[in-house]
Formats: sequence, structure tokens, C-alpha cells
Amino acid sequence: MSKTLPGVGVTPLSGLGQARWYRPDERPDPESIEAGEPDAELKRFADAQEQAREELETEREQTAERVGEEEAAVFDAHLQFLDDPQITDGVEAAIDDGAAAEAGVARAFGSAIEQFEGMEGMMAERADDMRDIRDRLLRILSGGERMDLATLPEGTVLLAERLTPSDTAQLDPDRVAGFATATGGRTSHAAIFARSLGIPAVVGVGEDLLEIDEGADVAVDATNDDVIVDPDEETRKRVTAGRDVEIRTEPVETADGVEIEVAANLGTTAELDGAVEQGADGIGLYRTEFLFLDREQPPDEDEQFESYAEALEAFPEGRVVVRTLDVGGDKPIPYLDAEDEENPFLGHRGIRRSLEDDSNLFETQLRALLRAAAEGDGRLSVMFPLVSTVDELDGALDAVDAAAESLSADDIEYERPELGVMIETPGAVLMADELAERVDFFSIGTNDLAQYVMAASRENDAVAHLHDPLHPAVLRAIDRSVDAAHDNDTWIGMCGEMAGDPTATELLVGLGLDELSMSAVTIPEVKAKVAETDTQAARELAERAVSASTISEIRELLTDTS
Repeated sequence: MSKTLPGVGVTPLSGLGQARWYRPDERPDPESIEAGEPDAELKRFADAQEQAREELETEREQTAERVGEEEAAVFDAHLQFLDDPQITDGVEAAIDDGAAAEAGVARAFGSAIEQFEGMEGMMAERADDMRDIRDRLLRILSGGERMDLATLPEGTVLLAERLTPSDTAQLDPDRVAGFATATGGRTSHAAIFARSLGIPAVVGVGEDLLEIDEGADVAVDATNDDVIVDPDEETRKRVTAGRDVEIRTEPVETADGVEIEVAANLGTTAELDGAVEQGADGIGLYRTEFLFLDREQPPDEDEQFESYAEALEAFPEGRVVVRTLDVGGDKPIPYLDAEDEENPFLGHRGIRRSLEDDSNLFETQLRALLRAAAEGDGRLSVMFPLVSTVDELDGALDAVDAAAESLSADDIEYERPELGVMIETPGAVLMADELAERVDFFSIGTNDLAQYVMAASRENDAVAHLHDPLHPAVLRAIDRSVDAAHDNDTWIGMCGEMAGDPTATELLVGLGLDELSMSAVTIPEVKAKVAETDTQAARELAERAVSASTISEIRELLTDTS
């Protein structure tokens, strides 16, 4: 008899396969290991650190290539923790007191893990980062080998108490039918990697997951937040339907002939090939902050120009939407010397920094973009992040004019691209009519919009149930923004996670979105959904959804039409 275990679905996907357990913690108790001379144990620890550093650097490079620069950045934090003096001093002190290197590592990292577990949101997730580094060092010290998760048998459903970033980065979407973990939330690294890789995943299932036998048939239904053990035939058909979706390289139309642009979100030009291969019509969000990370000084104008021109070259018939530098919040850049803020998501970030502290960087970036618009292939569009007021937008537009004047003075060819605004704050929604009068397009960032509308941090699992773009308040904010855009002959897209959820595609078409941009792996399924959507039926669905009072009503509407 089948058994359903509820959890937190983190990808709009489902899969079916055989359970295989991953239990990396089955190693000797560090405290039971006999210590050698302190000098010898200190050398063992130093050697393990060096090997761990080499592994992390290799994994960072591989992850950036396979998954993306944004996801690979987690390994930068791991490298910092590996050499954190508070940790290393603790290990060395334990060794000086007569402990083996293994026991010193376990004690020092154990204290840090306990400290982070007492926090909330992103800081609580640092506990998993610490576990990852601790377990890596203990494995190296014991001479153990790590299970190669990249070569799991095809059709595996991987089960684990938890998966670390280095675990999840190994997974091959062509082999893994899905994974489920006992712990974790929507913003855990495992969840982020699953979305980027396009792997069905349900996290936070709890201790009931531990009762699943090795080799059992398991369905991971992340769309409905469930793990089903020994699923019946109806469930099997449901969770396996639509996994082999045809890749459409041409633009897609609804069943009644309305074209919807389906584009890719990316952080670096290394991700361009993957976007093209998945059939993206263009780039709906180019996160330029990744050009500025992992370096001691910002990229100059020529380097930026070459990056933007390369993106345009990849889509000579399409549109490339570049977001100007969006730092602050969860994306600090060390060389900018930004002050620590008590609540950085409500602080000095996005366009606020570009118009003030980072105005020189902003000017350089705008010059590079205007040059790329003139010399590159395709159509370049530029949008400004976290705009909340008309004054901020006017300041950004003035900066574009100033960059154009400086290029003209230098006798450098340029072209003014399409200009747009990210709709991700309640202020932007309420002022959408006035903003639309001044720009060519909007792009809705549902991740931040849901966070700000619902007053629920996207980094805090305690309020994860509120951080959902299907909440009526968020849906009405989207509807209002679409109306304001179209009333002013401005096209409007969406680049948040909601855009990549195939179960929401008909709703978004009905709301009137002209463009949807997402992780490349979900493009084929969204295009397939667009092709089977009737716009009149979609509009009727959207009207009912916008009129709904609760998220459960909206979910029921989507379930009835799926």
C-alpha cells in the first residue's frame, strides 16, 4: 500500500525511481581516535586543510560550469570558513590539549554549528556549510572515500537526512529521478541547486523519511510537496507525465496564436550555451553582479562591454535584458566597503547604491551597455533593480543620458537601448502608472515582490508559507502592474521563480504577461504549457484567481485546470 509523506517541494517537477540512501556520516567516532604527538596531529590537520582547499576550488570551478556562477559562490564561503581563525584556533587548541586532529575538528566545528543552528534564515543555513567542511576534513583525515553521487544508477531517487552543497552539486539530472531529505527548507543550498539543475526535490520531510527501505519505489512529487512510497499506478502515470518534453528552438505561441517570449535567467556568459540548448528565445535576466564578484577590483568598461556583446551574439534574433548592478542585501561585494546593515534587504541596495555610493561604477556600466547596444547583435534592454520611487527612476534615466553624452564627447559609437524597471517593491507597484510612462518595459521579480508584499523574508523558513507569489496580495500586485504597463504601451515580463513554474503558466498568460524568464532547465516545459494554453480560458482563470481571498482557493483553481 502506498504511503504519502508531506514535505516542502522546491522544484515544480516530479519523478519516479528506486530509493538509494546516502549516509555519509558512517565513520568512527572522532573522540575514539588515539592521538599522536601534537606536532604530528597539527601537520595532519594542515595537510587535510590543503587537500580540502584543492577539492573546494575544483568543485567551485565545476559547479560554475555545470550549474551557474550564482550557485558556485557557496564554495567561496566554504573556503573562507576553512581558514576562519575562530575555527582553526579551536582545532589547534584541542590538539595542543592532547586530542587527535579528528576530535579537534569535530569539537571546533561542532561549536560553530550549534551557534548557527540557534539563528534564523540564511544564518541558520550556515550550519549546513559548516557540516560540509567538517565532514570533508574528517573524511580526508580518516582516509575515507566519498560516495560518487555523479555516477548513481539511472532512475535513482536519492534519500538523505540532509544534502550539503558539495553533495548536491555532483548530481546528474539525467541519472537522478529526484531526491528527498529529512531536513532543509526552500532556501537551503540543496533546494537552490535542485532548481538550477532541474531535479525534482522535496525537503524537510522529517523523520518518517528515514523509514523508507533501500530499493523501494518512490515518487518525488515536488509540485504537490509530497514523497510517495510504493505509489499506485495512477500516481506513477501522473508523476512521470511530461518529463520528456520536446525542446522548441523557435518562439512559441498559445493555442490561439498569442506569442509569449520564453527567456532564460543567467549570471555569467558561461551559462549561454545551456540557455540556447534548452530553446530560450533570449535572456530575460542577466545578473551582472557576478561580473563584480570574486575579484579585488571591479571590471573595467571594456571587459563589461565584451561580456554584454557575447550575450547578444548568442541570441542574434532575440532580446537580452541586462539588470544593472544589484548589490547589497544578500550580494555584498568586499571591495565596495559597504557597511553591515541590521536588515540589508530593507537597506542600501540595488538602484539606491547605483545612484549614490556606486555612481562611478554605474556610469562605467552604462557606458559599456550603450556601446554593446550599438555594436552587438540582437536587441539589448537594460533594467534597473529595486526601484521604489519616480525620483529613483528619473535619476537612473539621467545617468543614462550622462553616459551617452560622455561617449559622444569621446567620439565613441553608442545606442540607447530599451530601458525598464524591475517591479519588486510595493512602492513600484503603487507607482506603476507613473513608472510605465517613463520606460519601455517592466520585469516582475516575484522573489523579492513576495518578500516585501508579505513582510516575510525569503531567507527565513519560519515564514516560508508566506513567501509565495500565489498569495492573493502578491497576485493582485502582479495584476495591477500588468494593467499599468499595458495601459501605457509598455511590455511586461516576469523573471522570478514563479515564471519557471509550469503549473502557473496558464495563470501568467491569463494575467497578460508578455514574457517569462526562468532557469534554463524549465524552459521546455513552460514552452509546452504555453503552446497548449487558450488565452480566453487563461484570462477567465486569472480573473477568478485575482478575485480569490486565500491562497488555498488559488491553488485549488490551478489544480482544477492542470
